[in-house]
Amino acid sequence: QLQLVESGGGMVQAGGSLRLSCAASGRAFSSYTMGWFRQAPGKEREFVGVIAWSGGATYFADSVKGRFTISRDNAKNTVALQMNGLKPEDKGVYYCAGAPAGIKNWGREGQYGYWGQGTQVTVSS
Repeated sequence: QLQLVESGGGMVQAGGSLRLSCAASGRAFSSYTMGWFRQAPGKEREFVGVIAWSGGATYFADSVKGRFTISRDNAKNTVALQMNGLKPEDKGVYYCAGAPAGIKNWGREGQYGYWGQGTQVTVSS
């Protein structure tokens, strides 16, 4: 069982920054790979980035690489998505998701069995 709650969304100007947090509850949270996805109106949900809780490895979509980072704090059961240099196309509802460790494709939604409710990010131009 893994319950996820995102927070930290809001409205920022282009070029600004936001830090999203994902609070996890449930046993064996540290065994989960944690991903971030986003979905804008009229668009399909897309992969943003991922972090392996156990190994610390991270991977990002090309669209955000170099601007976004992911960090973890297993002691606090949290994962953070730091978003810098935000662009209008970054807007959408951001979701954190959990998957069993060892998944083969970090960018596939189907790999993740646990999802948060999402938090809205708006970027003004």
